[in-house]
Amino acid sequence: MKIFDDKHIKNIVLLGSHGCGKTTLAETMLFEAGLITRRGRVEDKNTVSDFHDIEHERGSSVYSTVLHTEWRNYKINIIDTPGLDDLVGETIPALRVADTCVLLLNAHHGVEVGTDLVWDHMQRYDRPVIIGVNALDHPNADFDLTVAQAKEHFGSAVTIMQYPFETGEGFYRIIDLLKMTMYVFKNAGGKPEKQPIPDDEKEKAEALHKELVEKAAENDETLMEHYFEKGELDEDEMRLGLKQGMMKRSCFPVFCLSALRNMGSGRLMGFIDNVAPSATEMPAEELVGGGTLPCKADGPTVLFTFKTVQEAKTGQVTLFKVMSGEVKEGSELVNDNTGGTERLGQLFIVDGKERKQVEKLVAGDIGGTLKLKETATAHTLHTPGKSIKLQAIAFPEPRLRQVIKAKDQKMEEKLHAGLLEIQKEDPTVTIS
Repeated sequence: MKIFDDKHIKNIVLLGSHGCGKTTLAETMLFEAGLITRRGRVEDKNTVSDFHDIEHERGSSVYSTVLHTEWRNYKINIIDTPGLDDLVGETIPALRVADTCVLLLNAHHGVEVGTDLVWDHMQRYDRPVIIGVNALDHPNADFDLTVAQAKEHFGSAVTIMQYPFETGEGFYRIIDLLKMTMYVFKNAGGKPEKQPIPDDEKEKAEALHKELVEKAAENDETLMEHYFEKGELDEDEMRLGLKQGMMKRSCFPVFCLSALRNMGSGRLMGFIDNVAPSATEMPAEELVGGGTLPCKADGPTVLFTFKTVQEAKTGQVTLFKVMSGEVKEGSELVNDNTGGTERLGQLFIVDGKERKQVEKLVAGDIGGTLKLKETATAHTLHTPGKSIKLQAIAFPEPRLRQVIKAKDQKMEEKLHAGLLEIQKEDPTVTIS
């Protein structure tokens, strides 16, 4: 497997209400990059992300799933999450380790109750946000209304980067305000043709482009001076301003998508590559007991575990993010939560149910290992020496409580043991 340096790794989490197209977008991003040769469909039960039997039965995501794509020499780690708030125990850990949130809105439904619930969880983690308006090919798609609702719910930071030339079944053209060009797609989607913006659309595009330039300039004094001097910013200056705006959460760029028809995903991935921050650009992580840990390639090796899965044949699978330094096969690390030492006999990256072995993982990357003895979700592993312990995952208060009652003491003990196994996978479950 190709090893990417810390500056060329981006971590995103796909968020949104039930049915907004997160799994389909993830599938399209892998297909567009050539990592899979055929796009699966949720209805056909053959997507990379939704691979569990229960997900096939329900026709929707139940678990968060890690996968990756590669786009123009960047690696994008993707965490696909369930849309139902009942499954928030899967979403919160993904938010904890992602560096950018991609919030999908269905252009047919706009901002839904589920969108607001997801947004409430996003607010706790203060992450940069990209908004994708999906399903623009739906007969009842309404881009303008969806954006208006987004501004009403999420504020003036909602910033149009693209808008569709048409919506509904005839959707196949997107006007891009950063590059000031029109992308024209074939019916099967894929790589678009670049064309000039039509004359009768130029006035609208130029007005929205000016708003975008002002949004980029307001985040940096030097850029603001350049804007006042020249009345414009070049593309690199705009990217810099937009990145700063995203990190300050004063800019939520809006992109146009039809994940089902493979339209718009390539431009979105290019923006993630060039503008969305890497883990090394994000604020340093707070440590328990005070102090911070910056994500640096030359720092101490520190891993944070965010998901633990028990597999029938394999045993315990632990997924983690490299918060600092690099980790190699055979590394021995101290678990700061237990005081024990763990040996990482195998390292891999994950694409749904597939695991691909790697020799090492660097700062900011996401991977996994097998059969750790004492390590659970939200534990910190690090090189021996100074104690380093990262803040735990902040789960919301559980709304349901499982009470164990049994006439037989041994049966009650068995029930309790079974629920403890469930709790390992979903820490929001409370046992009393």
